[in-house]
Amino acid sequence: MAKLVSVNVGLPKDVRWRGRTVRTGIWKHPVDGPCTVRRLNLDGDGQGDLAGHGGEMRAVMVYQLDSYRHWQQVLGRDDFTHGQFGENFTVEGLPDDEVCIGDRYRIGSAVFEVTQPRVTCYRVGLRMDEPRMPALLVSHRRPGFYLRVLTEGEVEAGQEIVKIADGPERMTVAETDGLLYLPERPRDRIARALRIPALSPGWQGSFRALLQQADAATEGAPAGNPGLNPDGADPRPAWDGFRPLTVAATAIESRSVLSLWLADPDGAPLPAAAPGQYLTVRLTPDADRPALLRSYSLSGPPGAQRYRISVKSEPDGVASAWLHRNLRVGDTLQTAAPRGAFTLAPGDAPVVLASAGVGATPVLAMLHALAAARPGREVWWLHGARNGADHPFAAETGRLLQRLPRSHVRICYSRPRPEDRQGADYGRPGTDYTDRGRLTADLVAGLGLPADAHAHLCGPAPFMADLTAALTGAGLAPEHIRTELFAAASGLTPGIAAAGPARTPHPPGGTPGDGPAVAFTRSGITVPWKPEYGTLLELAEACDIAVRWSCRTGVCRTCETRLLEGRVAYDPEPVERPGPGNALICCSRPDRDIVLDL
Repeated sequence: MAKLVSVNVGLPKDVRWRGRTVRTGIWKHPVDGPCTVRRLNLDGDGQGDLAGHGGEMRAVMVYQLDSYRHWQQVLGRDDFTHGQFGENFTVEGLPDDEVCIGDRYRIGSAVFEVTQPRVTCYRVGLRMDEPRMPALLVSHRRPGFYLRVLTEGEVEAGQEIVKIADGPERMTVAETDGLLYLPERPRDRIARALRIPALSPGWQGSFRALLQQADAATEGAPAGNPGLNPDGADPRPAWDGFRPLTVAATAIESRSVLSLWLADPDGAPLPAAAPGQYLTVRLTPDADRPALLRSYSLSGPPGAQRYRISVKSEPDGVASAWLHRNLRVGDTLQTAAPRGAFTLAPGDAPVVLASAGVGATPVLAMLHALAAARPGREVWWLHGARNGADHPFAAETGRLLQRLPRSHVRICYSRPRPEDRQGADYGRPGTDYTDRGRLTADLVAGLGLPADAHAHLCGPAPFMADLTAALTGAGLAPEHIRTELFAAASGLTPGIAAAGPARTPHPPGGTPGDGPAVAFTRSGITVPWKPEYGTLLELAEACDIAVRWSCRTGVCRTCETRLLEGRVAYDPEPVERPGPGNALICCSRPDRDIVLDL
């Protein structure tokens, strides 16, 4: 007979951790007497980070006394109290390898349904005073699980837990957890998981991504785990590190944009790049200073024997200014292989390609791909520029759009010149733009876009934020809206209170190290390593570089970062290593000079 041993609640509080303030509700304490269970949580309970915990599908966290006994033995501890693992229900008799997703139980006057395993994050390690705990919960197959409240009511410690229905597919909590986090992922088991209606939407989305990966499994198909980190599921890079490419040609695209055609020095064809990917180049304008690393989207036709990148000259851009002023045909550029997950969505669904300024470069490669292979696909080309002098690729996009019979075009000039010609028939002689003003959310909202469209956006961050809101308002699914931003990405530090305005990335304080060089491409910083930094994640934090993480022990893959050059060593070893060309920075250190896409 299963039994409810303890009911535990706790409201969020601020906890000091590594010099920062964490808002968390993981400290739970037993309740005396009856406790009312409601749709979102128990009376007296709360979550500090609703993005990762709580909500209807994660209203009640459950953990088992058998797992308590297991961890007491493994960790050599005898100081556990009920609620130690952040659970609301401490139970006897509901082990993770027997309870199935979709099982239903009655406790007291309330009815519950099992929805998903616990998603482990660093806060369980904080509560346990054991940083390895998120990884241990997964590797030992003892994560615990969440319940949805089907019928609100009262529960009390000591009550019997009565099973009233079996979940379909009979997939246990431990099996479900391992299917997402551990390396073995048979396609038939993924498909089984997706047939369980009770499985929470987040886990369903993760398994759909894994199923798509399994269905596309061919040589060169994406590696990694798209169920945890879609951006970490790039195909294996075409080459390791940097190689020299020759500047075969240049072209002026607008008043501020210069294109460079790069070729193999021996004339061999270059490996094909996916439309939307980018190149990272290493520049040495000053021999006495560290090399500059910059990433530029590929703007030419995918599959061409040469790569085209297009560079905007920025007022304070040292790298772009050097490329515009000094690079000549016949020169060489040290170049990393094409990378990036911002690629054209496959299939026949309508496509929205929206950009501002030089943000046209990756979506132009997508337009080339559509014109060459999918001319029947419905396409919306939306672009904003200041005027004709600052409108790159105008003639080129016009020609491509004429080859797409189901294309729709809106070109917005915010400050058109007298000689710029406005008209509705863009792409034919006599029309330079269609709309006066900026490409705004209001304009996009009025286009009547189909709800099943896939959108690709590239431009300044405010532009992409506005258009993303407009597209979701028009009915597009958030997962069908992809964005590309070459500045440092936004950080993800769950539960951490902001310490003040964001700081510009900088080298860490203290005496510099003498170890391998760690270069952060998007932040423009190169730092010599020293063991005191701990991990690459901790070094990035010391540099005030925006980072993304959750478990900090090599489980969740939130920290997965493209490794453009070099090699890392892991300690502790992650639950599963990332695909080639990527690194989990939360548990790794440089093994030699490295270049990270951060």
